[in-house]
Amino acid sequence: MSDLDNEVVFITGGGSGLGLALIERCLEEGARVATLELSAAKVAQLQQRFGERVVAIQGNVTCYEDYQRAVDSIITRFGRLDCFIGNAGIWDHNASLLATDPRQLSRGFTELFNVNVLGYLLGAKACADALIASEGSMIFTLSNAAWYPGGGGPLYTASKHAATGLIRQLAYELAPKVRVNGVGPCGMASDLRGPQALGQDDKRIMDSLTPENVAAILPLQFFPQAADFTGPYVMLASRRNNRALSGVMINADGGLAIRGIRHVAAGLDL
Repeated sequence: MSDLDNEVVFITGGGSGLGLALIERCLEEGARVATLELSAAKVAQLQQRFGERVVAIQGNVTCYEDYQRAVDSIITRFGRLDCFIGNAGIWDHNASLLATDPRQLSRGFTELFNVNVLGYLLGAKACADALIASEGSMIFTLSNAAWYPGGGGPLYTASKHAATGLIRQLAYELAPKVRVNGVGPCGMASDLRGPQALGQDDKRIMDSLTPENVAAILPLQFFPQAADFTGPYVMLASRRNNRALSGVMINADGGLAIRGIRHVAAGLDL
């Protein structure tokens, strides 16, 4: 028996990176899957790759009407919804307070919070009734920046801290019917982009980082792939494995919490 047999999972940002890895893993676990993806080209790729196995809808997570259209399509196709995974996001490429123009800072804040926080809130609103009916769950993608400074600039770090508050509040409001949790991955191979307001909409996270740099700061000393983070999502979504966790945030940080981000073990024969 797979952990998500016949469950219906709705994932945002499923066209690449972690979102795509989650689609693949959920299908492996027996789920029926839908995604809301901003890029029309990525939607076409998903439709070509998965066919009828995945409902791929083009839309923007900052638009409630796009969410509602997606949820309506899911209910029409599958008759229910069991798990909403809010995953779509943008990064600020470590844009610092001192080096960022005040006007860019203001516009960047609006754009980044609209995607990273409002996008989660609108998704939760659109999915709430269906998840209450199924007694399902919500899971939101966080980041090591939800716990530590240095995983982004002040805009990104603040947005991920805001998302932790949203998770706690939604877990409180939607109990006992809906479990609401989060997963905070560290750096990984991804197509994650930045805000247009900062001139970063065509800049990917791997344009700022290298696999060697990411591996060097992690105590586990490896460069994660997106698929390496899918396990906690499956566990939190699974009715068999998770009846007791809500308001919980799993810090999948490659071991950063054991010694912080600055010190790298050296001279140890492990």
